[in-house]
Amino acid sequence: MDFQSSPRSQDYLQRLRRFMREHIEPVEADYLRDARALNPDADWTRWQVPPQMEDLKARARTEGLWNLFLPDAELGAGLSTLDYAPLAEAMGRSLIAPEVFNCSAPDTGNMEVLYHFGNDEQKQRWLAPLLAGEIRSVFCMTEPDVASSDATNMQATIRE
Repeated sequence: MDFQSSPRSQDYLQRLRRFMREHIEPVEADYLRDARALNPDADWTRWQVPPQMEDLKARARTEGLWNLFLPDAELGAGLSTLDYAPLAEAMGRSLIAPEVFNCSAPDTGNMEVLYHFGNDEQKQRWLAPLLAGEIRSVFCMTEPDVASSDATNMQATIRE
């Protein structure tokens, strides 16, 4: 199998790395310090995101580095998994880059599920604001007979 990424993917990777060098790396330490200062007790119910995140996200969107994970060319970058992989690897070198590019977990997985399987109402209510970076999402599970956070171990029962 050929694992060579396409010229388009390589272009995205160059642009992504440049953005990270110029805009993320210079502020990441300050961002993390500010996040700790805004959230000294780490109470997730009152969590605040430092304001520079929205500035970085707006810049990433303007530069066409937004929703890179989504293979839909209109809503995302239209890249294959093979072409997205080096971008995810580059973003993974930073604690904040995935959120800057709207490619952070669990949002990406939740957006993919909504994109592929959501009905129109779910897409309007949840997918559109997630793709726009206006909201964040979560993934939670609890299984009485399985001690794990591996979603493949889930057992579900539907009752009416």
